[in-house]
Amino acid sequence: MGAEALPRNDEIAAAAVSSHPLILGLQPAALVDHVAPVDWSLLDQTPGDRGGSMPVAIEELHHILEAVKAHKLASPDELSPMKTMAGGSVANTIRGLSAGFGVSCGIIGACGDDEQGKLFVSNMSFSRVNLSRLRMKQGHTAQCICMVDELANRTMRPCLSSAVKIQADELTKEDFKGSKWLVLRYAIFNLDVIQAAIRIAKQEGLLVSLDLASFEMVRNFRSSLQQLLESGDIDLCFANEDEAMELLRGEQTSDPEAAVEFLAKHCKWAVVTLGANGCIARHGKEIVRVPAIGEAKATDATGAGDLFAGGFLYGLIKGLSLEECCKAGACSGGSVIRALGGEVTPENWQWMYKQMQIKGLPLPDNRN
Repeated sequence: MGAEALPRNDEIAAAAVSSHPLILGLQPAALVDHVAPVDWSLLDQTPGDRGGSMPVAIEELHHILEAVKAHKLASPDELSPMKTMAGGSVANTIRGLSAGFGVSCGIIGACGDDEQGKLFVSNMSFSRVNLSRLRMKQGHTAQCICMVDELANRTMRPCLSSAVKIQADELTKEDFKGSKWLVLRYAIFNLDVIQAAIRIAKQEGLLVSLDLASFEMVRNFRSSLQQLLESGDIDLCFANEDEAMELLRGEQTSDPEAAVEFLAKHCKWAVVTLGANGCIARHGKEIVRVPAIGEAKATDATGAGDLFAGGFLYGLIKGLSLEECCKAGACSGGSVIRALGGEVTPENWQWMYKQMQIKGLPLPDNRN
């Protein structure tokens, strides 16, 4: 397809919904997810830890995609088709907040002038995300293959090395002006952009939320992460159980309670999600444990933590208690695991609203 069919920067700006979104997400490189159900035999042939996230070169990404397609052709009746959508932890959170909770959201980053970039823009625009801070650049958009096993666990292989991304010196105060929250995901290769964004966000009075990304990222770059946490600039931190254990590796205790206590020393709100066992959270001296939604049938865990974060942030914006924020997060996280991929389907938003109603939580104004 020719370049004339791709969205221009002015068209991206025209997709803006609110000039000063309440919540901004920083995703330096726009990302497209290819989500496919696979069986364990294919995962055994894929290099790296099962269940984790390990960057790969574009050649390896294409090799895995071809292997997935061949794998699916061999058993077409057993596996549902691959889904392609805008992805990335921050994009999942922001899209969910906008589409499901009616919170005005924007994203800061860059996408390529290719088919993947066009898909990213179309998908996020459809969910009413403000894209006026998304720069379009000549080059490739990042991609990620998400392989989902029979237990609904996902193994991710992102390809970021050749992708376009926003640089630290491209960020401006105007990007952040008038917003209340900045949502980030820890990534060592984006550390300069993250630090620059935090610096400007704090100057503009924003609160900052950080997700710890993956156990590999915490394991391999723990000292830089600790420096970021110890800066005092992170107001809210999310970690899953594996990331929490890596964060405290070598300490006397590395259980979720100890991780929440460690994070709470540096952040106003600290949350460790525990999958089917719910979550544990701390704010000041208050500690709560909230179970997962028992009615949530897991098809694919992709985006579960991202959507949990969205629900929790919705609770904070609404002024809910710590326990209620966790319940909103559990309802939101439970909604996305019911279908393939990190985007919640319309019927699963309705399922979430029903769960919120049962728990006595305030429903979003935008629900149908």
